[in-house]
Amino acid sequence: MKVLIPEKLAKEGIAVLEDAGCQVTFKPDTTPEELVELIPDYDGLIVRSATTVTREVIEAGVNLKVIGRAGVGVDNIDSEAATERGIIVCNAPTSNVVSAAEQTMALMLAVARKTAIADASMKAGNWNRSKFTGVELQDKTLAVFGLGRVGMLVAERARAFGMKIAGYDPYVTPERAASMGVELYTDVNELCKVGDFITVHMPKTKETTGMFGADQYALMKDGVILVNCARGGIMDIEAMAGFLESGKIGGAGIDVWEHEPVSDSPIHGFDNVVLTPHLGASTKEAQIRAATQIAEFVIAGMQGKAVPTVVNSARIPEQVMEHLRPYIGAAQTAADMAAQISSAAISGVSVKACGRIASEDPSVLGTAALAGVVQFGSEVPVNVINARYLAEQRGISVETAVEPVSESYPSYVEVTTRSAEGEVVITAATAPADKVRITSILGYDVDFIPGKNVIILQYVDGPGRMGKLGTVLGNAGVNIETMQISVRPDSNIATVLFNVDRAVSGRIQTDLKNVVDAKSAWFLEL
Repeated sequence: MKVLIPEKLAKEGIAVLEDAGCQVTFKPDTTPEELVELIPDYDGLIVRSATTVTREVIEAGVNLKVIGRAGVGVDNIDSEAATERGIIVCNAPTSNVVSAAEQTMALMLAVARKTAIADASMKAGNWNRSKFTGVELQDKTLAVFGLGRVGMLVAERARAFGMKIAGYDPYVTPERAASMGVELYTDVNELCKVGDFITVHMPKTKETTGMFGADQYALMKDGVILVNCARGGIMDIEAMAGFLESGKIGGAGIDVWEHEPVSDSPIHGFDNVVLTPHLGASTKEAQIRAATQIAEFVIAGMQGKAVPTVVNSARIPEQVMEHLRPYIGAAQTAADMAAQISSAAISGVSVKACGRIASEDPSVLGTAALAGVVQFGSEVPVNVINARYLAEQRGISVETAVEPVSESYPSYVEVTTRSAEGEVVITAATAPADKVRITSILGYDVDFIPGKNVIILQYVDGPGRMGKLGTVLGNAGVNIETMQISVRPDSNIATVLFNVDRAVSGRIQTDLKNVVDAKSAWFLEL
Protein backbone atom coordinates (compact mmCIF):
# COMPACT_ATOMS: atom_id res chain seq x y z
CA MET A 1 0.00 0.00 0.00
CA LYS A 2 1.47 3.30 -1.14
CA VAL A 3 0.42 6.61 0.39
CA LEU A 4 1.27 10.11 -0.81
CA ILE A 5 1.31 13.05 1.63
CA PRO A 6 1.86 16.27 -0.39
CA GLU A 7 1.89 18.71 2.55
CA LYS A 8 2.88 18.95 6.20
CA LEU A 9 1.50 16.28 8.54
CA ALA A 10 2.37 15.41 12.13
CA LYS A 11 5.06 12.71 12.28
CA GLU A 12 2.81 10.59 14.52
CA GLY A 13 0.44 10.04 11.59
CA ILE A 14 3.28 8.97 9.30
CA ALA A 15 4.41 6.51 11.98
CA VAL A 16 0.93 4.91 12.05
CA LEU A 17 1.10 4.37 8.29
CA GLU A 18 4.60 2.93 8.37
CA ASP A 19 3.76 0.62 11.28
CA ALA A 20 0.93 -0.79 9.14
CA GLY A 21 3.42 -1.61 6.36
CA CYS A 22 2.57 1.32 4.10
CA GLN A 23 5.16 2.83 1.77
CA VAL A 24 4.88 6.55 2.52
CA THR A 25 6.03 9.40 0.29
CA PHE A 26 6.11 12.59 2.37
CA LYS A 27 6.59 15.49 -0.02
CA PRO A 28 5.50 18.82 1.52
CA ASP A 29 4.80 21.75 -0.80
CA THR A 30 3.97 19.53 -3.77
CA THR A 31 2.68 21.70 -6.61
CA PRO A 32 -0.63 20.95 -8.38
CA GLU A 33 1.26 19.87 -11.50
CA GLU A 34 3.50 17.53 -9.49
CA LEU A 35 0.49 16.02 -7.75
CA VAL A 36 -1.08 15.03 -11.07
CA GLU A 37 2.21 13.45 -12.16
CA LEU A 38 2.77 11.57 -8.88
CA ILE A 39 -0.72 10.31 -8.01
CA PRO A 40 -0.99 7.37 -10.50
CA ASP A 41 1.40 5.30 -8.37
CA TYR A 42 -0.52 5.65 -5.09
CA ASP A 43 -3.35 3.82 -3.34
CA GLY A 44 -3.95 6.53 -0.73
CA LEU A 45 -3.69 10.31 -0.55
CA ILE A 46 -3.67 12.38 2.66
CA VAL A 47 -4.08 16.15 2.52
CA ARG A 48 -4.85 19.05 4.81
CA SER A 49 -6.24 22.39 3.64
CA ALA A 50 -3.36 23.57 1.43
CA THR A 51 -3.80 20.93 -1.30
CA THR A 52 -6.71 21.01 -3.73
CA VAL A 53 -7.68 17.56 -4.99
CA THR A 54 -9.28 18.33 -8.34
CA ARG A 55 -11.07 16.11 -10.81
CA GLU A 56 -7.85 16.07 -12.85
CA VAL A 57 -5.96 14.65 -9.86
CA ILE A 58 -8.64 12.06 -9.15
CA GLU A 59 -8.87 10.89 -12.74
CA ALA A 60 -5.08 10.57 -12.84
CA GLY A 61 -5.17 8.41 -9.69
CA VAL A 62 -5.75 5.12 -11.47
CA ASN A 63 -4.84 3.13 -8.33
CA LEU A 64 -6.38 5.55 -5.84
CA LYS A 65 -8.74 3.97 -3.29
CA VAL A 66 -9.06 6.59 -0.57
CA ILE A 67 -8.47 10.32 -0.05
CA GLY A 68 -8.11 11.39 3.56
CA ARG A 69 -8.46 14.94 4.87
CA ALA A 70 -6.52 15.44 8.10
CA GLY A 71 -9.17 17.70 9.56
CA VAL A 72 -12.89 18.35 9.20
CA GLY A 73 -13.73 20.28 6.03
CA VAL A 74 -13.41 18.58 2.63
CA ASP A 75 -14.13 21.66 0.48
CA ASN A 76 -10.73 21.22 -1.18
CA ILE A 77 -11.59 17.74 -2.50
CA ASP A 78 -13.82 17.08 -5.52
CA SER A 79 -15.99 14.51 -3.76
CA GLU A 80 -18.29 14.13 -6.77
CA ALA A 81 -15.42 13.05 -9.00
CA ALA A 82 -14.19 10.65 -6.30
CA THR A 83 -17.64 9.10 -5.90
CA GLU A 84 -17.90 8.51 -9.64
CA ARG A 85 -14.72 6.43 -9.43
CA GLY A 86 -15.64 4.60 -6.21
CA ILE A 87 -12.90 6.41 -4.25
CA ILE A 88 -13.54 7.00 -0.55
CA VAL A 89 -13.26 10.55 0.72
CA CYS A 90 -12.94 10.63 4.50
CA ASN A 91 -11.99 13.11 7.19
CA ALA A 92 -11.02 13.27 10.85
CA PRO A 93 -14.05 15.14 12.24
CA THR A 94 -13.35 14.59 15.92
CA SER A 95 -9.66 15.48 15.88
CA ASN A 96 -10.08 19.19 16.52
CA VAL A 97 -13.38 19.39 18.38
CA VAL A 98 -11.81 20.50 21.66
CA SER A 99 -9.51 22.95 19.89
CA ALA A 100 -12.40 24.47 17.93
CA ALA A 101 -14.55 24.77 21.04
CA GLU A 102 -11.74 26.47 22.95
CA GLN A 103 -11.07 28.86 20.04
CA THR A 104 -14.76 29.77 20.06
CA MET A 105 -14.62 30.62 23.74
CA ALA A 106 -11.38 32.55 23.24
CA LEU A 107 -12.92 34.74 20.53
CA MET A 108 -16.13 35.20 22.48
CA LEU A 109 -14.22 36.45 25.51
CA ALA A 110 -11.80 38.53 23.46
CA VAL A 111 -14.63 40.39 21.75
CA ALA A 112 -16.71 40.75 24.92
CA ARG A 113 -13.77 42.18 26.89
CA LYS A 114 -12.17 44.09 23.97
CA THR A 115 -8.92 42.25 24.61
CA ALA A 116 -7.29 42.66 21.20
CA ILE A 117 -7.82 46.42 20.86
CA ALA A 118 -6.80 46.97 24.48
CA ASP A 119 -3.60 45.03 23.86
CA ALA A 120 -2.83 47.14 20.77
CA SER A 121 -3.45 50.33 22.76
CA MET A 122 -1.15 49.22 25.57
CA LYS A 123 1.61 48.34 23.12
CA ALA A 124 1.25 51.80 21.61
CA GLY A 125 2.06 53.26 25.02
CA ASN A 126 -1.47 54.20 26.09
CA TRP A 127 -3.45 53.58 29.29
CA ASN A 128 -7.15 54.03 28.52
CA ARG A 129 -9.14 51.84 30.91
CA SER A 130 -12.47 53.59 30.39
CA LYS A 131 -12.31 53.08 26.63
CA PHE A 132 -12.33 49.30 26.92
CA THR A 133 -15.35 48.57 29.12
CA GLY A 134 -16.69 45.18 28.12
CA VAL A 135 -19.66 42.93 28.85
CA GLU A 136 -19.92 39.76 30.96
CA LEU A 137 -20.94 36.33 29.75
CA GLN A 138 -22.79 35.46 32.95
CA ASP A 139 -26.60 35.46 32.65
CA LYS A 140 -26.40 36.09 28.90
CA THR A 141 -28.03 33.80 26.34
CA LEU A 142 -25.74 31.96 23.94
CA ALA A 143 -27.46 30.86 20.73
CA VAL A 144 -25.65 27.84 19.30
CA PHE A 145 -26.38 26.93 15.67
CA GLY A 146 -25.25 23.31 15.22
CA LEU A 147 -25.35 20.96 18.20
CA GLY A 148 -22.81 18.39 17.09
CA ARG A 149 -19.65 17.62 19.02
CA VAL A 150 -18.17 21.12 18.82
CA GLY A 151 -21.46 22.88 19.48
CA MET A 152 -22.13 20.75 22.54
CA LEU A 153 -18.60 21.31 23.87
CA VAL A 154 -19.09 25.07 23.49
CA ALA A 155 -22.45 24.84 25.28
CA GLU A 156 -20.83 22.88 28.09
CA ARG A 157 -18.09 25.47 28.53
CA ALA A 158 -20.50 28.40 28.24
CA ARG A 159 -22.67 26.97 31.02
CA ALA A 160 -19.60 27.06 33.26
CA PHE A 161 -19.60 30.85 32.68
CA GLY A 162 -23.22 31.01 33.84
CA MET A 163 -24.71 31.44 30.36
CA LYS A 164 -28.14 30.25 29.28
CA ILE A 165 -27.99 28.02 26.18
CA ALA A 166 -30.42 27.96 23.26
CA GLY A 167 -29.76 25.98 20.13
CA TYR A 168 -30.78 24.98 16.62
CA ASP A 169 -30.00 21.69 14.87
CA PRO A 170 -32.48 19.84 12.61
CA TYR A 171 -30.88 16.49 13.52
CA VAL A 172 -31.14 16.84 17.30
CA THR A 173 -34.23 15.72 19.20
CA PRO A 174 -35.74 17.88 21.94
CA GLU A 175 -34.94 15.09 24.43
CA ARG A 176 -31.25 15.07 23.56
CA ALA A 177 -31.07 18.85 23.65
CA ALA A 178 -32.80 18.93 27.02
CA SER A 179 -30.37 16.36 28.39
CA MET A 180 -27.57 18.77 27.49
CA GLY A 181 -29.29 21.76 29.05
CA VAL A 182 -30.15 23.35 25.70
CA GLU A 183 -33.47 24.98 24.85
CA LEU A 184 -34.08 23.76 21.29
CA TYR A 185 -35.47 26.04 18.57
CA THR A 186 -36.75 24.74 15.22
CA ASP A 187 -36.64 28.08 13.38
CA VAL A 188 -33.40 29.90 12.55
CA ASN A 189 -34.95 33.36 12.58
CA GLU A 190 -36.62 32.83 15.95
CA LEU A 191 -33.33 31.81 17.55
CA CYS A 192 -31.61 34.85 16.03
CA LYS A 193 -33.89 37.04 18.15
CA VAL A 194 -32.88 35.59 21.55
CA GLY A 195 -29.08 35.36 21.53
CA ASP A 196 -26.88 37.92 23.28
CA PHE A 197 -24.03 35.90 21.75
CA ILE A 198 -24.40 33.79 18.61
CA THR A 199 -21.99 31.06 17.52
CA VAL A 200 -22.22 28.75 14.53
CA HIS A 201 -20.96 25.15 14.34
CA MET A 202 -22.51 23.76 11.16
CA PRO A 203 -20.93 22.36 7.98
CA LYS A 204 -20.92 24.48 4.86
CA THR A 205 -23.67 23.16 2.59
CA LYS A 206 -26.10 24.61 0.07
CA GLU A 207 -28.50 25.17 2.95
CA THR A 208 -26.04 26.84 5.32
CA THR A 209 -24.11 29.01 2.83
CA GLY A 210 -25.26 32.57 3.47
CA MET A 211 -27.43 31.33 6.33
CA PHE A 212 -26.79 34.61 8.18
CA GLY A 213 -27.32 37.69 6.07
CA ALA A 214 -28.96 41.09 6.34
CA ASP A 215 -32.39 39.66 7.17
CA GLN A 216 -31.03 37.63 10.07
CA TYR A 217 -28.77 40.41 11.36
CA ALA A 218 -31.77 42.77 11.48
CA LEU A 219 -33.64 40.33 13.74
CA MET A 220 -30.83 40.06 16.30
CA LYS A 221 -30.61 41.85 19.62
CA ASP A 222 -28.92 45.25 19.66
CA GLY A 223 -25.25 44.77 20.54
CA VAL A 224 -25.21 41.04 19.73
CA ILE A 225 -21.77 39.43 19.51
CA LEU A 226 -21.19 36.91 16.69
CA VAL A 227 -18.57 34.15 16.50
CA ASN A 228 -17.78 31.87 13.55
CA CYS A 229 -15.21 29.11 13.97
CA ALA A 230 -17.04 26.71 11.63
CA ARG A 231 -16.79 27.46 7.90
CA GLY A 232 -16.39 30.65 5.91
CA GLY A 233 -19.43 31.74 3.92
CA ILE A 234 -22.05 30.78 6.49
CA MET A 235 -22.08 34.38 7.72
CA ASP A 236 -22.34 37.10 5.05
CA ILE A 237 -19.31 39.26 5.87
CA GLU A 238 -20.21 42.08 3.49
CA ALA A 239 -23.68 42.46 5.02
CA MET A 240 -22.20 42.20 8.51
CA ALA A 241 -20.05 45.30 7.95
CA GLY A 242 -23.04 47.62 7.76
CA PHE A 243 -24.53 46.27 10.98
CA LEU A 244 -21.18 46.58 12.76
CA GLU A 245 -20.91 50.19 11.65
CA SER A 246 -24.41 51.02 12.93
CA GLY A 247 -23.76 49.27 16.25
CA LYS A 248 -26.58 46.76 15.74
CA ILE A 249 -23.91 44.07 15.90
CA GLY A 250 -21.78 44.83 18.94
CA GLY A 251 -18.79 42.80 17.84
CA ALA A 252 -17.62 39.67 16.05
CA GLY A 253 -14.94 37.03 16.28
CA ILE A 254 -14.22 35.47 12.90
CA ASP A 255 -11.78 32.59 12.40
CA VAL A 256 -12.89 31.22 9.01
CA TRP A 257 -13.24 32.77 5.58
CA GLU A 258 -15.03 31.91 2.36
CA HIS A 259 -11.80 32.27 0.38
CA GLU A 260 -8.52 31.63 2.19
CA PRO A 261 -5.96 33.03 2.65
CA VAL A 262 -7.46 36.51 3.06
CA SER A 263 -5.67 39.76 3.85
CA ASP A 264 -8.57 42.20 3.59
CA SER A 265 -12.35 42.19 3.97
CA PRO A 266 -15.20 44.62 4.67
CA ILE A 267 -14.77 44.04 8.43
CA HIS A 268 -10.99 44.28 8.71
CA GLY A 269 -11.08 47.90 9.83
CA PHE A 270 -13.42 47.53 12.80
CA ASP A 271 -12.01 47.79 16.33
CA ASN A 272 -14.84 45.65 17.73
CA VAL A 273 -13.89 42.66 15.57
CA VAL A 274 -11.27 40.03 16.38
CA LEU A 275 -9.93 38.22 13.31
CA THR A 276 -7.82 35.08 13.25
CA PRO A 277 -6.41 33.09 10.29
CA HIS A 278 -8.37 29.82 10.64
CA LEU A 279 -6.82 28.73 13.94
CA GLY A 280 -9.63 26.48 15.17
CA ALA A 281 -7.58 23.33 14.66
CA SER A 282 -4.20 24.91 15.26
CA THR A 283 -3.12 23.24 18.47
CA LYS A 284 -0.39 20.67 18.85
CA GLU A 285 -2.86 18.16 20.25
CA ALA A 286 -5.35 18.58 17.41
CA GLN A 287 -2.66 18.22 14.74
CA ILE A 288 -1.49 14.93 16.23
CA ARG A 289 -5.05 13.61 16.57
CA ALA A 290 -5.89 14.60 12.99
CA ALA A 291 -2.78 12.91 11.61
CA THR A 292 -3.17 9.64 13.50
CA GLN A 293 -6.93 9.38 12.98
CA ILE A 294 -6.79 9.98 9.24
CA ALA A 295 -3.87 7.55 8.91
CA GLU A 296 -5.98 4.82 10.51
CA PHE A 297 -8.97 5.60 8.28
CA VAL A 298 -6.87 5.65 5.10
CA ILE A 299 -5.36 2.27 6.01
CA ALA A 300 -8.86 0.86 6.51
CA GLY A 301 -9.99 2.26 3.16
CA MET A 302 -7.04 0.79 1.28
CA GLN A 303 -7.74 -2.59 2.92
CA GLY A 304 -11.37 -2.50 1.80
CA LYS A 305 -12.68 -2.15 5.34
CA ALA A 306 -15.43 0.17 6.54
CA VAL A 307 -14.30 3.76 7.04
CA PRO A 308 -16.49 5.37 9.71
CA THR A 309 -15.97 8.96 8.55
CA VAL A 310 -16.62 8.57 4.83
CA VAL A 311 -18.21 11.78 3.52
CA ASN A 312 -19.14 10.90 -0.06
CA SER A 313 -21.84 8.37 0.80
CA ALA A 314 -25.25 8.84 2.32
CA ARG A 315 -24.83 11.37 5.09
CA ILE A 316 -25.50 10.01 8.54
CA PRO A 317 -26.26 12.58 11.27
CA GLU A 318 -23.27 13.03 13.56
CA GLN A 319 -25.14 12.01 16.70
CA VAL A 320 -26.18 8.74 15.02
CA MET A 321 -22.61 8.01 13.91
CA GLU A 322 -21.37 8.78 17.40
CA HIS A 323 -23.30 5.75 18.69
CA LEU A 324 -22.90 3.42 15.70
CA ARG A 325 -19.29 4.12 14.66
CA PRO A 326 -17.71 1.36 16.82
CA TYR A 327 -20.15 -1.21 15.42
CA ILE A 328 -19.56 -0.53 11.72
CA GLY A 329 -16.39 -2.63 11.82
CA ALA A 330 -18.19 -5.29 13.86
CA ALA A 331 -20.91 -5.64 11.20
CA GLN A 332 -18.40 -5.80 8.35
CA THR A 333 -16.10 -8.32 10.03
CA ALA A 334 -18.98 -10.59 11.08
CA ALA A 335 -20.35 -10.52 7.52
CA ASP A 336 -16.91 -11.18 6.04
CA MET A 337 -16.48 -14.23 8.28
CA ALA A 338 -20.00 -15.49 7.52
CA ALA A 339 -19.45 -15.13 3.77
CA GLN A 340 -16.24 -17.18 3.93
CA ILE A 341 -17.91 -19.83 6.08
CA SER A 342 -20.85 -20.21 3.68
CA SER A 343 -20.37 -22.96 1.14
CA ALA A 344 -22.72 -21.43 -1.45
CA ALA A 345 -23.30 -18.02 -2.98
CA ILE A 346 -24.86 -15.53 -0.61
CA SER A 347 -28.36 -14.43 -1.61
CA GLY A 348 -29.20 -12.18 1.32
CA VAL A 349 -27.89 -10.54 4.47
CA SER A 350 -29.77 -9.57 7.62
CA VAL A 351 -28.35 -7.22 10.22
CA LYS A 352 -29.89 -6.64 13.63
CA ALA A 353 -28.79 -3.83 15.94
CA CYS A 354 -29.28 -5.00 19.51
CA GLY A 355 -29.23 -3.29 22.89
CA ARG A 356 -28.57 0.42 23.25
CA ILE A 357 -27.75 0.96 19.55
CA ALA A 358 -31.25 -0.27 18.65
CA SER A 359 -32.43 3.33 19.06
CA GLU A 360 -30.46 4.38 15.94
CA ASP A 361 -31.08 3.82 12.23
CA PRO A 362 -29.24 0.56 11.42
CA SER A 363 -28.95 1.20 7.67
CA VAL A 364 -25.25 2.13 7.92
CA LEU A 365 -24.64 -1.25 9.60
CA GLY A 366 -26.44 -2.94 6.70
CA THR A 367 -24.11 -1.23 4.22
CA ALA A 368 -21.07 -2.27 6.27
CA ALA A 369 -22.28 -5.88 6.29
CA LEU A 370 -22.76 -5.81 2.51
CA ALA A 371 -19.19 -4.57 2.15
CA GLY A 372 -18.04 -7.54 4.22
CA VAL A 373 -19.96 -10.00 2.06
CA VAL A 374 -19.14 -8.69 -1.41
CA GLN A 375 -15.44 -8.07 -0.73
CA PHE A 376 -14.93 -11.85 -0.41
CA GLY A 377 -13.84 -12.95 -3.86
CA SER A 378 -14.25 -9.48 -5.37
CA GLU A 379 -11.83 -8.41 -8.09
CA VAL A 380 -12.35 -4.70 -7.32
CA PRO A 381 -11.84 -2.78 -4.07
CA VAL A 382 -15.04 -2.76 -2.02
CA ASN A 383 -16.10 0.00 0.33
CA VAL A 384 -19.25 1.72 1.59
CA ILE A 385 -19.34 3.77 -1.62
CA ASN A 386 -19.88 0.83 -3.95
CA ALA A 387 -20.97 -1.99 -1.60
CA ARG A 388 -24.70 -1.68 -2.29
CA TYR A 389 -24.13 -1.36 -6.03
CA LEU A 390 -21.93 -4.48 -6.14
CA ALA A 391 -24.40 -6.37 -3.96
CA GLU A 392 -27.23 -5.52 -6.35
CA GLN A 393 -25.14 -6.79 -9.26
CA ARG A 394 -24.82 -10.12 -7.44
CA GLY A 395 -28.49 -10.20 -6.47
CA ILE A 396 -27.72 -9.92 -2.75
CA SER A 397 -30.46 -8.30 -0.68
CA VAL A 398 -30.06 -6.68 2.73
CA GLU A 399 -32.48 -6.32 5.62
CA THR A 400 -32.00 -4.45 8.87
CA ALA A 401 -33.84 -4.68 12.17
CA VAL A 402 -33.47 -3.64 15.80
CA GLU A 403 -33.78 -5.45 19.12
CA PRO A 404 -33.72 -3.12 22.13
CA VAL A 405 -33.36 -5.91 24.69
CA SER A 406 -29.89 -7.33 25.32
CA GLU A 407 -29.09 -9.65 28.21
CA SER A 408 -25.44 -10.11 27.28
CA TYR A 409 -23.58 -7.06 25.95
CA PRO A 410 -24.85 -3.46 26.24
CA SER A 411 -24.86 -3.36 22.43
CA TYR A 412 -24.02 -5.82 19.67
CA VAL A 413 -24.84 -6.63 16.05
CA GLU A 414 -26.23 -9.90 14.74
CA VAL A 415 -25.36 -10.73 11.13
CA THR A 416 -27.07 -13.53 9.23
CA THR A 417 -26.10 -14.60 5.72
CA ARG A 418 -28.46 -16.73 3.63
CA SER A 419 -27.54 -19.11 0.83
CA ALA A 420 -28.86 -22.26 -0.78
CA GLU A 421 -27.06 -24.22 1.95
CA GLY A 422 -28.82 -22.38 4.78
CA GLU A 423 -27.95 -19.59 7.20
CA VAL A 424 -24.78 -18.57 9.03
CA VAL A 425 -25.31 -16.42 12.11
CA ILE A 426 -22.54 -14.45 13.84
CA THR A 427 -22.89 -11.84 16.57
CA ALA A 428 -20.25 -9.24 17.33
CA ALA A 429 -19.68 -6.50 19.89
CA THR A 430 -16.69 -4.27 20.49
CA ALA A 431 -13.56 -4.64 22.58
CA PRO A 432 -11.24 -1.89 23.89
CA ALA A 433 -9.90 0.46 21.20
CA ASP A 434 -13.02 -0.37 19.12
CA LYS A 435 -11.67 -3.79 18.15
CA VAL A 436 -14.22 -6.32 16.97
CA ARG A 437 -15.23 -8.99 19.49
CA ILE A 438 -17.04 -12.06 18.12
CA THR A 439 -19.56 -13.15 20.77
CA SER A 440 -21.20 -16.10 19.04
CA ILE A 441 -20.58 -18.08 15.88
CA LEU A 442 -22.42 -21.06 14.39
CA GLY A 443 -24.52 -21.34 17.53
CA TYR A 444 -21.55 -21.36 19.95
CA ASP A 445 -20.88 -18.63 22.51
CA VAL A 446 -17.35 -17.26 22.26
CA ASP A 447 -15.31 -14.23 23.26
CA PHE A 448 -12.88 -13.93 20.37
CA ILE A 449 -11.09 -10.95 18.83
CA PRO A 450 -10.31 -12.03 15.24
CA GLY A 451 -6.97 -11.23 13.65
CA LYS A 452 -5.88 -11.39 10.02
CA ASN A 453 -5.74 -15.20 9.73
CA VAL A 454 -8.38 -17.25 11.52
CA ILE A 455 -8.82 -21.02 11.70
CA ILE A 456 -12.19 -22.49 12.76
CA LEU A 457 -12.52 -26.22 13.38
CA GLN A 458 -15.42 -28.35 14.61
CA TYR A 459 -14.78 -31.87 15.88
CA VAL A 460 -15.96 -34.40 18.46
CA ASP A 461 -14.65 -33.17 21.79
CA GLY A 462 -12.11 -35.35 23.56
CA PRO A 463 -8.82 -35.27 25.47
CA GLY A 464 -5.60 -34.52 23.63
CA ARG A 465 -7.20 -32.89 20.61
CA MET A 466 -5.77 -29.43 21.25
CA GLY A 467 -2.30 -30.87 21.69
CA LYS A 468 -2.47 -32.56 18.29
CA LEU A 469 -3.56 -29.36 16.59
CA GLY A 470 -0.78 -27.42 18.28
CA THR A 471 1.76 -29.99 17.14
CA VAL A 472 0.67 -29.73 13.49
CA LEU A 473 0.92 -25.96 13.53
CA GLY A 474 4.20 -25.98 15.46
CA ASN A 475 5.84 -28.43 13.07
CA ALA A 476 4.75 -26.18 10.19
CA GLY A 477 6.26 -23.10 11.84
CA VAL A 478 2.86 -21.44 12.30
CA ASN A 479 2.49 -19.50 15.54
CA ILE A 480 -0.79 -19.54 17.47
CA GLU A 481 -1.47 -15.96 18.59
CA THR A 482 -4.76 -16.58 20.43
CA MET A 483 -7.10 -19.53 20.77
CA GLN A 484 -10.55 -20.25 22.17
CA ILE A 485 -12.60 -23.42 22.43
CA SER A 486 -16.36 -23.49 22.93
CA VAL A 487 -18.66 -26.40 23.77
CA ARG A 488 -22.40 -26.73 24.25
CA PRO A 489 -24.22 -28.94 26.77
CA ASP A 490 -26.53 -30.27 24.04
CA SER A 491 -23.73 -31.44 21.72
CA ASN A 492 -20.44 -33.37 21.79
CA ILE A 493 -19.06 -31.18 19.01
CA ALA A 494 -16.53 -28.56 20.05
CA THR A 495 -15.78 -25.40 18.08
CA VAL A 496 -12.25 -24.03 18.28
CA LEU A 497 -11.00 -20.71 16.89
CA PHE A 498 -7.34 -19.81 16.34
CA ASN A 499 -5.63 -16.59 15.36
CA VAL A 500 -2.38 -17.53 13.62
CA ASP A 501 0.46 -15.40 12.33
CA ARG A 502 0.15 -16.39 8.68
CA ALA A 503 -2.13 -18.03 6.16
CA VAL A 504 -1.84 -21.84 6.25
CA SER A 505 -1.16 -23.88 3.14
CA GLY A 506 -3.47 -26.52 1.75
CA ARG A 507 -1.27 -29.28 3.16
CA ILE A 508 -1.42 -27.84 6.66
CA GLN A 509 -5.18 -27.44 6.36
CA THR A 510 -5.50 -31.10 5.44
CA ASP A 511 -3.27 -32.17 8.33
CA LEU A 512 -5.29 -30.12 10.81
CA LYS A 513 -8.56 -31.63 9.67
CA ASN A 514 -7.20 -35.18 9.67
CA VAL A 515 -5.51 -35.05 13.07
CA VAL A 516 -8.81 -34.42 14.87
CA ASP A 517 -11.17 -35.91 12.27
CA ALA A 518 -12.80 -32.49 11.89
CA LYS A 519 -16.46 -32.40 10.93
CA SER A 520 -16.05 -28.89 9.53
CA ALA A 521 -13.11 -26.57 8.95
CA TRP A 522 -12.68 -23.04 7.68
CA PHE A 523 -9.55 -21.00 7.05
CA LEU A 524 -10.37 -17.31 6.88
CA GLU A 525 -8.36 -14.30 5.75
CA LEU A 526 -9.79 -11.04 7.11
